[in-house]
Amino acid sequence: MTTKSAAAAARATVYGYPRQGPGRELKKAVEGYWKGRVTADTLRATAAELRRANWRALAGAGVDEIPTGDFSYYDHVLDTTVMVGAIPARHRDAVAADPLDGYFAMARGTQDVAPLEMTKWFDTNYHYLVPELGPDTVFTADSAKQVAELEEALGLGLTARPVLVGPVTYLLLAKPAPGVAADFDPLTLLDRLLPVYAEVLADLRAAGAAWVQLDEPALVQDRTPAELNTAGRAYRDLGALTDRPKLLVASYFDRLGDALPLLAKAPVDGLALDFTEAAAANLDALAAAGGLPGKRLVAGVVNGRNIWVDDLSASLATLGTLLGLADRVDVSASCSLLHVPLDTTAEHDIEPQILRWLAFARQKTAEIVTLAKGLTHGTDAIAAELAANRADLASRAHSPITRDPQVRARAAAVTDADARRSQPYAERAAAQRAHLGLPLLPTTTIGSFPQTGELRAARADLRAGRIGTAGYEERVKAEIREVISFQEKAGLDVLVHGEAERNDMVQYFAEQLTGYLATQHGWVQSYGTRYVRPPILAGDISRPDPMTVRWTTYAQSLSDRPVKGMLTGPVTMLAWSFVRDDQPLTDTARQVALALRDEVNDLEAAGTSVIQVDEPALRETLPLRAADRAAYLAWATEAFRLTTGGVRPDTQIHTHMCYAEFGDVVQAIDDLDADVISLEAARSHMQVARELAAHGYPREAGPGVYDIHSPRVPSAEETADLLRTGLEAIPAERLWVNPDCGLKTRGWPETRASLENLVAAARTVRGEVS
Repeated sequence: MTTKSAAAAARATVYGYPRQGPGRELKKAVEGYWKGRVTADTLRATAAELRRANWRALAGAGVDEIPTGDFSYYDHVLDTTVMVGAIPARHRDAVAADPLDGYFAMARGTQDVAPLEMTKWFDTNYHYLVPELGPDTVFTADSAKQVAELEEALGLGLTARPVLVGPVTYLLLAKPAPGVAADFDPLTLLDRLLPVYAEVLADLRAAGAAWVQLDEPALVQDRTPAELNTAGRAYRDLGALTDRPKLLVASYFDRLGDALPLLAKAPVDGLALDFTEAAAANLDALAAAGGLPGKRLVAGVVNGRNIWVDDLSASLATLGTLLGLADRVDVSASCSLLHVPLDTTAEHDIEPQILRWLAFARQKTAEIVTLAKGLTHGTDAIAAELAANRADLASRAHSPITRDPQVRARAAAVTDADARRSQPYAERAAAQRAHLGLPLLPTTTIGSFPQTGELRAARADLRAGRIGTAGYEERVKAEIREVISFQEKAGLDVLVHGEAERNDMVQYFAEQLTGYLATQHGWVQSYGTRYVRPPILAGDISRPDPMTVRWTTYAQSLSDRPVKGMLTGPVTMLAWSFVRDDQPLTDTARQVALALRDEVNDLEAAGTSVIQVDEPALRETLPLRAADRAAYLAWATEAFRLTTGGVRPDTQIHTHMCYAEFGDVVQAIDDLDADVISLEAARSHMQVARELAAHGYPREAGPGVYDIHSPRVPSAEETADLLRTGLEAIPAERLWVNPDCGLKTRGWPETRASLENLVAAARTVRGEVS
């Protein structure tokens, strides 16, 4: 492709961009508003400036068509709920009184009203607010946000394309509202919803939109013929509208499968497809469908979910193949760049040579622009960029940090016996009961306690050299003493040290393992104002020294009650990192599992009788297609058992999962062979307890009775009622009492009150069942 140009100049575009700002300005403004320190007008002004800065940066980099509507104060699915007027009945008064406060009430709840359920966005670590729908749901269009943001961009002289969650995906993500029959299918509401989308599309056209993007990632999952027929009907109806912009239907995260020919034939004006996660499958299916004659194809050839530099030559080859399959081919990332950090140039602690291997949102944008230029004008026009890219790829491929012969030899020597406990669960359970002496319905927490401003300041002072290591460690010890003292006074049965020393449940370990890179500013939104800095898994993994033993043993020295050792499991270490793409995930998982196994064994040797290995990402990382799941679950559960398989029978192994659809992985939860599992259950009203019971799960479980992602304090009676619901599915001798998740993001006043109520509820129900 050195001389031939594309039939039409290829345009560069993206589907979405990081929202937070380079200094997480949005997080600070929103949290300031919640605390009354920032006015609504100031919050809106901050958000508007962040949007303008993003759009100008994209346009300045050479992006021809910028996205609008992807910006959100909290969550874009919640924004869609507002757009279609599907406000839950319990929140309508709050939304009517003040739309902004009502919006946040849906996201976070209030002391009197529960929030919407929250779960993972497909197989990412982004959380969305689940729509609640029922047969009485009435949709009404509210396009104010989408129109206003489009007009902002057009006012800057930019070419803009509004991005909306598509109607089929919106309904497939929804659940029956409280009080609605569990078998209600929200997809039956499509005929009510489509006129609302038609109204929004007409409003956007009137405001100046030439194109609107409708995201339908739910169609890359396994769908029944009826669901596919419904999707086909939706786009026949929307395509037949006369008062609409051109429609670009986007999918990502996997192959479209049977949905691709359906969308290709629909009367829409273009498709946007992922050519990274499922490049060959989507390309073959597109060719088999006869391509997209007369239509636009937006080719997602740059990986929007990982941070390695693109192989520009390989992407150009894919784009060249696609040229004959559509009227025009434009270039994008595979999905929204929401899932990667903003800019590598802010990272000053990563070696310059290694930094060349990385591409965050701004660097990926530059890659997209380069590829569009090469597709239009040929490779000669980007010869310098291609040469630099080849050098970066070669530098990484030949770097000694990517391979450790000793790590690889140890992983290769693993046997099936290494991933099995020495005794079956029934024998272990008896030994653990005798050793621990816990009461019926034992109480515990998930691990972390509030990370106070003082703790964060101490950590910042340590990094800046304002205090020494000794001073910092004394501050951590003081926090551990306070946490242990509170738990003892509150009456909890199994304690935790509170994780005062940890910056993040993955990053903390990554910083102590070989093969990982940590960023200083690589923030990615997890949910709402919660941002994480996923570490980068660049090389082979080993554990030079113990990571948690000293803090756990110190906490244990303060109490006669058992203190849990707390680790993050191997699957979550991968899922919440940016993983290497130069070897199979199963190989990387085994390396991480062996490093964690060393830590588990050292905790046990130091006298820790209860060890929790968290795997909240087990369900999150489940492949979107059923055909791919068995292989994943085989290596994922083996990695957990390899981590925990070396302990004595009387050492109790816990695990934890949260904010996912657990019904899909109940057998895998069983296959982990943990002695106790704690799971999020408060927002879903103990659904997981019923799923475990239906499966016949034989071990102990703690479905959460306290929703930690809301500031509200549940009463002792409310908590007891949830606990009684749990007892309908799980017998008392196997039921634990705990919050949904860690308490890191909560404040001390609400934490104290909620846990005191939790203990009181456990005592009440314990008396009822004894």
